[in-house]
Amino acid sequence: MEDNLMIIDPHVHMSSRTTDDYEAMQQAGVVAIIEPSFWLGQPRTQVGSFQDYFSSLVGWEPFRASQFGIKHYCTIGLNSKEANNEALAEQVVELLPLYLHKENVVAIGEIGYDDQTPAEDKYFRMQLELAKELDMTVQVHTPHRDKKAGTIKSMEVCLEHGLDPANVIIDHNNEETVKEVLDRGFIAAFTIYPKTKMGNERMVEVVRKFGSDNIIVDSSADWGVSDPLAVPKTASLMLKRGISREDVVKTCYQNALDAFSKNGRMKEEHWLAPKGIDQSQLFNDNSVLRGQTPRIDSEQIS
Repeated sequence: MEDNLMIIDPHVHMSSRTTDDYEAMQQAGVVAIIEPSFWLGQPRTQVGSFQDYFSSLVGWEPFRASQFGIKHYCTIGLNSKEANNEALAEQVVELLPLYLHKENVVAIGEIGYDDQTPAEDKYFRMQLELAKELDMTVQVHTPHRDKKAGTIKSMEVCLEHGLDPANVIIDHNNEETVKEVLDRGFIAAFTIYPKTKMGNERMVEVVRKFGSDNIIVDSSADWGVSDPLAVPKTASLMLKRGISREDVVKTCYQNALDAFSKNGRMKEEHWLAPKGIDQSQLFNDNSVLRGQTPRIDSEQIS
């Protein structure tokens, strides 16, 4: 990034993206990412599918990110859409404690509501209780339909279960929800899409109006039309539109670090003192190279 900012994207589904995306993100200043567990585009039919997916978020994907100089963290949870298969949801919830203690898991998420059904409500509440029991940060997915009512309901349920609003990130906000989220003491995250929902021009005006406290910018880039460079692009646009560098750093780096580092697993030292990229390394005898010459930053490797 031309402004030499360090960027954290705290909501990006890299399992759906390519190595080109990792390279572009690293070149744009992204030093760390958080990958929430989520819906894969079609319903899973067996608990083993969730188990393999969660295992990739704590195993293969952190390795893949490291091969391009990016530190990878994740959040683990049962997404709202698949909470509606109750027989399967019961098995997934039982599985969660096995993963929530892994070294790169920084929160329970993304959980919440999709269609705001009774089953979604049941498993959202169960996972909030788990978060309270384990003293973990929560990353909440708010519904794209009936957005304002769903966002308010999400916050009220968190409060009902005794969670500290300062330890809950309410994601997928827009101009309609941000004031309510901030006024209640929650952290407001914004997903920046290239064409729909929340765009970066609108994000600039949100920061101009509401400031940078408790506001986070993310991309939510996944298998759909989305942009893994949404955060660095938004940071650059904010600077061009006259937002102070301090506010850009807070919304595109520091606030995410503060919000997701509370369990001690996400640390700035992980990327401030990098060991350098070594693509000769293997994960379970596998590499990302497909026969290409590995990049080895030999001058930085001890």
